[in-house]
Amino acid sequence: MDDDALLEVLHAAATAVSRALDGLSDWGPAGTRDGQFRSDLAADAAALVVLDEAGLGVMSEESGSYRVDRPVVVALDPVDGSTNAARGIPWYATSLCAVDVEGPRVSVVVNQASGVRFEAVRGGGARRDGAAIRTSTCEHLGEAIIGFSGYPPRHFGWSQYRGLGAAALDLCAVAEGVLDGYAVVGGSMLGSWDYLGGMLICTEAGAVVRETEGRELVTLVHTDRRAPVAASTPALLEALRSAAAK
Repeated sequence: MDDDALLEVLHAAATAVSRALDGLSDWGPAGTRDGQFRSDLAADAAALVVLDEAGLGVMSEESGSYRVDRPVVVALDPVDGSTNAARGIPWYATSLCAVDVEGPRVSVVVNQASGVRFEAVRGGGARRDGAAIRTSTCEHLGEAIIGFSGYPPRHFGWSQYRGLGAAALDLCAVAEGVLDGYAVVGGSMLGSWDYLGGMLICTEAGAVVRETEGRELVTLVHTDRRAPVAASTPALLEALRSAAAK
């Protein structure tokens, strides 16, 4: 499957999720495990049908790993920001990142509240609703607006901060220059389904992304957790990563 076909499949999976959510009357807790909502289950089922028909492996937050020995495996978060979704906060997304032996290859992140679509292809740049995007040029933490997952243990020296609640969209906000940086802090950790889609979009838009403690971010092990840091410029990344690691 070439990149264009793979991109088409990921968009189709996100569209299937949108249709499943449109028909959902109860977005509350599913009663299955802590933090899992009915929206998560409906979205996961819809996306899996499309991805399986395309012959892709899947590692989903909700349903685990499925045929991960295939040449391309999709890291899937059916509803990233499901608490936001359940409470009517319009900042939640479907995040899909197709990973091959070389790493993240194609990604799609769709804000399911607004319909805005982000996409990236390795080596091909990043786009928002078809238009190319780039990061800001911010280099200094004291001038930066930073998004956080988790609660910062102290003031790192930022200009302003936001806690928006959906990692994939937060990373896309860095990619398009809405935020200057993003960090997972205060002991909070993410599964790779949370960040791989946004990470590829970030890097293709010119951002730099690292792990707070230097660990590899590309992992398809369902139990792995990481604390990514993203910034518009290398200088800002080093300042933010250094501050977050203390």
